[in-house]
Amino acid sequence: MTDDEESRTTLLQRLPSATRLITEFVAPATLLTGLLFFFGWGHAYWFFNYFGVNSASLGLGQSDYLMRSVDGLFIPLAALAILVLAVAWGRLLGERFLPPSVRHPGEWAPRAAAVLGVLLVLNGISALFVATIFNHGLAVAPLSIAIGIGILFHLMHRSGTAGPAWLAVTEWLAVFLLVGLSLFWAAFDYSAAVGRSRAAQFVDELPDAPETIVYSESRLNLNAPGINEVRCAGDPELAYGFRYDGLVLLWQTGDEIVLLPRSWTRSDGVAVVLPRDAGVRLEFRRGDVATPVSASC
Repeated sequence: MTDDEESRTTLLQRLPSATRLITEFVAPATLLTGLLFFFGWGHAYWFFNYFGVNSASLGLGQSDYLMRSVDGLFIPLAALAILVLAVAWGRLLGERFLPPSVRHPGEWAPRAAAVLGVLLVLNGISALFVATIFNHGLAVAPLSIAIGIGILFHLMHRSGTAGPAWLAVTEWLAVFLLVGLSLFWAAFDYSAAVGRSRAAQFVDELPDAPETIVYSESRLNLNAPGINEVRCAGDPELAYGFRYDGLVLLWQTGDEIVLLPRSWTRSDGVAVVLPRDAGVRLEFRRGDVATPVSASC
């Protein structure tokens, strides 16, 4: 058994069984679920904020937030997998080709790691008070804290030094709290960036997006630029009296429909939020097919 495994085993043996269950399964699973939900919430908030819509008014549910959390996670998960493989394969290659003095460094390596851990934690905390070139950037500050705390925690227990059980529990909870808060901070920063970038991408694709034609029983008074209103006349048995052209569907929730004019811009564009009920019907047409606007329904 390696020194790391012995250290971890010694620590866990000193914890009560209930606390061990929390550290092994409950806490990580709860943290992961919370991060996914928080990421989805941040993604939705900043995505709709780009169009001037408050996401709280849309009635988004837990499933909406969890689905949105998937968007944007490919890049960090792929980067993490590549990093893990690089470390694992680098270690195997080092065991084969590097000399023993390099493979098994002396006391300088732990000392250097300790200095690095302290500097990372201080760099992350400094972002709460002042922005510098070292803590400014996407999720740099929270990840600095999480990585620094992880390095210091590993160094403190690499020798397997035992202490009181209550101190081990308190220490683990403090580390879990700090790392967890840092990850939530990083998730917020990253979800905001992904939400805004997805919104900008949606605007770029508006000219080729499928058109959404809105039929309504009553007049909706949609007077924004780019929206064409047609009064449906001629047949008294028509279920819908008005038609609105020039719109693109942005999002649908259980209660709301969010639409944009095809000519939407951040300077003068408006977003339209309609209730999903029997008084409104949507019809879709391919965006790459030019369809003349009809004066009747």
